[in-house]
Amino acid sequence: MQNQRVADSIVAWDNAFLRLATRALGDSSAMQLNQAYLPALTSEYKHLVSPRYALKDMLHLDNLGDSNAYQVSLLNPSQGIVHYRLHFYSPHERYLDEYIPALENMALRVMDQVQFRITANGVTRFIKSFTVKAANGQKYPFCRLKHRLLEAISGVMNSHLENDPLNKLLILSGLSWRAIDVLRAYRNYYLQIHHQTTRASIHHALIHNPDIALCLFTYFEARFRPHRQWDDPAIREEHALFPLRLQLLESMTAVVDLNDDRILRILFNLIDATMRCNFHLHRDWPDYFVAFKINSLGVIDMPAPKPQNEIYVHAVDMEGIHLRAGKISRGGIRWSDRPDDFRVEILGLMQTQVSKNALIIPTGAKGGFVVKHNGSRVDIKAAGKKAYITLMRGLLDLTDNYQDNQIVQMPQLVCYDDPDPYLVVAADKGTAQFSDTANAVAAEYRFWLGDAFASGGSQGYDHKVLGITARGAWECVKRHFRELGKDIQTEAFTVVGIGSMDGDVFGNGMLLSPHIRLLAAFSGQHIFIDPNPMDNGASFQERKRLFELPGSTWMDYNSALISQGGGVYLRSAKDIAISSELKKWLAIRYSVLDGESLIRYLLTAPVELLWLGGIGTYVKASSEKHEDVGDRSNDNVRINANDLKAHVVGEGANLGFTQKARIEYHLNGGRINTDAVDNSAGVDTSDHEVNLKILLTGLHNKHLISDPQSVFDELTGAVCRQVLANNIAQSLCLSLEEVRNMESPADFLQVAEKLEASSFLDKTVESFPSDKDILSRPKQILTRPELAVLMAAGKMYLTRHIQAESELLPEDVSNIYLEKYFPEQISTRYKTYLTAHPLAQEIKATVLSNKMINQAGCRFLNVLEEHEGLTVLDYINNYLSFDDVLDGDVLRQAIYALDNQLAAAKQYELLLQLENTLSDLCRWTLAQEKSLANPQTIANYKRYLAAYNDYVKQHDTQCQQRITAYLQDDIPSDIAEKTALLGCMSVFPLIVTLATETERDVTAVLELFHETGQYLDVDDIPAQLALMPAPRDWERKIVADINQDITRVVGVLVKTILLSPAATCAGYFATSAKKQKINQYWRTHQALHRNLPATLVHYLVLNKALGELL
Repeated sequence: MQNQRVADSIVAWDNAFLRLATRALGDSSAMQLNQAYLPALTSEYKHLVSPRYALKDMLHLDNLGDSNAYQVSLLNPSQGIVHYRLHFYSPHERYLDEYIPALENMALRVMDQVQFRITANGVTRFIKSFTVKAANGQKYPFCRLKHRLLEAISGVMNSHLENDPLNKLLILSGLSWRAIDVLRAYRNYYLQIHHQTTRASIHHALIHNPDIALCLFTYFEARFRPHRQWDDPAIREEHALFPLRLQLLESMTAVVDLNDDRILRILFNLIDATMRCNFHLHRDWPDYFVAFKINSLGVIDMPAPKPQNEIYVHAVDMEGIHLRAGKISRGGIRWSDRPDDFRVEILGLMQTQVSKNALIIPTGAKGGFVVKHNGSRVDIKAAGKKAYITLMRGLLDLTDNYQDNQIVQMPQLVCYDDPDPYLVVAADKGTAQFSDTANAVAAEYRFWLGDAFASGGSQGYDHKVLGITARGAWECVKRHFRELGKDIQTEAFTVVGIGSMDGDVFGNGMLLSPHIRLLAAFSGQHIFIDPNPMDNGASFQERKRLFELPGSTWMDYNSALISQGGGVYLRSAKDIAISSELKKWLAIRYSVLDGESLIRYLLTAPVELLWLGGIGTYVKASSEKHEDVGDRSNDNVRINANDLKAHVVGEGANLGFTQKARIEYHLNGGRINTDAVDNSAGVDTSDHEVNLKILLTGLHNKHLISDPQSVFDELTGAVCRQVLANNIAQSLCLSLEEVRNMESPADFLQVAEKLEASSFLDKTVESFPSDKDILSRPKQILTRPELAVLMAAGKMYLTRHIQAESELLPEDVSNIYLEKYFPEQISTRYKTYLTAHPLAQEIKATVLSNKMINQAGCRFLNVLEEHEGLTVLDYINNYLSFDDVLDGDVLRQAIYALDNQLAAAKQYELLLQLENTLSDLCRWTLAQEKSLANPQTIANYKRYLAAYNDYVKQHDTQCQQRITAYLQDDIPSDIAEKTALLGCMSVFPLIVTLATETERDVTAVLELFHETGQYLDVDDIPAQLALMPAPRDWERKIVADINQDITRVVGVLVKTILLSPAATCAGYFATSAKKQKINQYWRTHQALHRNLPATLVHYLVLNKALGELL
C-alpha cells in the first residue's frame, strides 16, 4: 500500500512536470526534455523538489554546455519563509569547500545540503542543493533580494566577483554586487595609501555599520550618476550631494567604535575626492571593472609626496594605479609583484620620474598593476596582458579626447575637474612588449594620440635596439671617469654589474666600450664571475653573442672563456666553493658561501665601475633599515653605502640606490649622480617620439607629408643625438654646480629654501639635508646627488615661471627653442607649422629652462630676490642677449671639443668664466633697470665688442697674463684669448652705455674710464676685497655692493667729464667745486692704505667718501 502511494505520487509528479514543460516549451520541446531527464531523476529528488522548480533545474542543466561555469537558482523565496534552497548547476562534480566560503561571505547559514547526479542523453550534470537562511539581520525579504543575490552568488562562483566578507552587505543593506564592488574598490585603494590599516578592520567598519555603507554608496551614486537635471554642478550639489552629506554625518553619530568611525570618514573623504568614475560606463561581466580618478591633494592624511591626481583601476583579477604629478605628464607602466603595497613602489618611481622629466616636456607620471590569482591557476602571461588592457581601458575611460579640434569627454561621465585630454604611457618592467597592445586599445577608443599613446611599439622607437637608455647613462659614466683623468673608451677599466646580457640597459651598456673588463655580474637567477678577463676581445665578443641570443642567461656564457677561479652559479645556491682568486680579490676568509653572501661581497668589491642594469634596490645608507627601502626581495643581498669600494656608479636602472645611500657614498668619496639623471635618455626618447608623432600626424592631415611613418623612421638618428646631448648637458651641469657649490654653499641653501617654499622641493621625500646637517659636514657643501635634486626642482620651477610669463619673452626668441626641440630637417622644412603643435608652449618653456639651468646653474634663481619687481623672464632675456653678443654657444662647443685632451677641471674653469661673466653682465644690467631683449640693442653691443676687446688686449696686463697662463696649460690660443677677455668684461655694458649716451668712441671712453680709476686709485680695490675673508652671506653682499658702487661712481664721473669742457680726469678735478669732498676722499683713502689689510668698515667709509664726489 505504501509502495503504491509512492508510485502514485511519482506518476503524479511526472505528469505535473510534463504539463508544466508543455505549457512553457510546447509539445515537441517538452517531450524531448521529458524523455531526456525524467528517467534520470531519482525519487529522492522528486520528493525534495516540486515539478515547477524541477523544470527550472532541467532548463539550467540543459543550458550548461561544456564549460566550467556555474549556474544558480533560488527556490521558495517567498514572504515569511526564513529558509529556502539554493541550487547550483555544474557540468562537473563540486565539493563543499568550494561553496561554503562563498555562502558564508554572503551572510548565509547552511542548514543542510544534498547533491544530485543527473545523466541525460549520455551527459552527466550535477545539482548541489543547499538549505540556507540569513545568518544575521537582513535589510529586505528574500523575495526582494532574489535577483541581486543570484547575480552575486553566480559572480562569485564563476570568479567574476571577489569572494570576501563585504558581500554580506547584500543581505545586511540590500546593496547590489556592483555597489558592494565600488566599496571594495575604495577599500583596496584605502589599503594602498594607508597600508598600516588592515583589510579586516575595514570589513568590520562597513559590515557592523551597514546603513552607513548604504549611505556611502548612495552618496557615490548621486555624485556620479548621469542625470540631465543635474548637469549643472551647483544644482547637483544643492539637490543631492549636500542633503546626503548631512544625512551621512547624522548617521555617523550612531557609530560606537572609534576605529570604525575613522575608517568610514576616510572612505567618505576618498569618495568626495573622486573627480571621475567609469561606474556607469561598464555594466556587466566580462566588461565590468571600476576606475576612478582621485584628486590626491584632497585626500586627508595621504603620505607624501602627493601626486596631482591618480587613477585607480579595480577588477576581480587585477588592481592598477596611475599617478600623475601634473596634467601634462608621462611615465612607464610597470607589472608589479607587490600586491600589498604596489602604490608605494609606483609612487617612488613617480617621484624619480618627476626629477627625470625635468628634462622633457611632461612632468612625471608612473603606473603599475598587479595580477590577482584569487586561488585559481592561470596563464600568468595571459593574465598580465589582460590586466594591462584593463588598466589601459580604465585610464582611457576617464580621459578626454579630441574630435575636430574640440575636447570631448566620454558620454555618461560626470566630471569634477577641468578638461584633461593628455595621456601617454610607456613600457617598464614586465610591459616591454605591450606598447602595441596599448595602442590597439587607444585605437578602440579612437584616442587622438593614435600610436603616440604608448611609445616604443612596433611603429615607435625600440629602446633596446637603439640602446638609448644605456648610451645616455654611459655619457654620465664617461664624465665621472674623465674627471678622474681616464678615458674609458681607450683605456681598460674594471666593472661589476647588476643584470644579464639579454637585458636592455645591462646588455647594451656592457657593449659600449671594448675596454670593459667585466669581473662579475649577477642577475635575478645567476652569478657570473671572471676574476681576470681575457684582454684580447674574446670576452667582449662573448658578451655580444649573449646579447644577440634571445632569452640568454649567464649560464649560456662559454665557460672556456672564463678565467681561473671564476664560473657561473645559481643565485639561490646554498654552497658555492670560493676559489683562491676570489678570496684574494674580495678578501673572503671562507671556503664556501651561499649565493646571497657572495653577491654582498661582489657589491663591495674593489672595482672601478659598479654598473646598475637590473631591477632592485641593492644599496642603502648605513642609517637606514631594510624595511625602510621597500624592496623585500633584495633584503638579503643589500649592502650599506659606506661599504662600497667602487670608484664610480652608473645608475642605468631605477632605484638601485636609496637617495640617502647616494649621499653617503658621495660623502665617502664615490662618484654618483642619481638614477633620474643617468637613465633619463629612455624617457627623453619617448617624449620626442610622442611629440614628433603629434607633429607628423598634423602635417599628414594637412597633406604636407604622405607617409608620416617613413619620415618618423628617418629621424631616428637625429633624435638619438639630441637625447644624448641632453645627458651630456645634465651631467656637465652637475659638475659645474659642484664647483659653484664649493665657492658659495650658502647660495645653494638659499635656492633650496626658495624651491621648498614654492612646493617644487620636498626635503623629506627627497632626503634633502637640513641646513644644520650641511653645516656639520667637513666642507659644508651639498653632494652631487643632492645637487641633482636641486637641478631638477630648479628646472621645474623655471619651466612653470616661463610658461606663466611667456608674454614677456619675444616670440621670435621663444620660437627658436621650439625649433631646437625638433630635428633640424623637420624644424627647417616645416618651421611655420611648429607653433600649431598642441604642446608648443610647454616645449618652448622646457627647452629654455633646460638651457638656462644647464648653463647658468640654479644659483641665478636667487637674483630675483635682489631686485624688487624683477621677473624670471627679465633675467632670461638679458642672459640670452648677452650670450648672443658674446657668441657663447660657439665658445662652449669649442671647449666641449677638448674632452680627453684637457683636464676636466680646466674645462670647467673655462666654462665657468663664461657663465660668471654672463651673470655679472646680467646683474649689472638689471640693477640699472635695462633690458637687452631688443635686436637693435644686441646689434649695438656686438658692434662695440670688438673695439672693447682690442683695447683690453693691448692695455690690460691682467688679461695678458691670463692669456699666457692659459696657453701654458695647452689651451688653444683662440679659446685662451676669448676666455681671458671674458674675465675683463665687468664694465663692458657700462662702457657701451657711456659711449652711446655721450656719442663718443668706445676707445676714448675706455681710456678715460681707466684714467679715472687710476687717478682715484680704486683699480686695486676689487682684488683687495677678494682676498678678504667673507664667510657670511651679508659680508659677501657688502663686498659685491662696494665693487658695484665703485664702478657706478667712476662711470658717472666719466660721463660727467666727457660732457664737460675738461679734457682729462685730472683737469676735471682741478677745476671741480668740490675741493673739500675731494680732500676728504684722499684722507680716507690714505687712512685705509695705512691700515692694510683693512676691514670691511674701512672700505665702506671709502665707498661713502667716493660717492660724495658726484
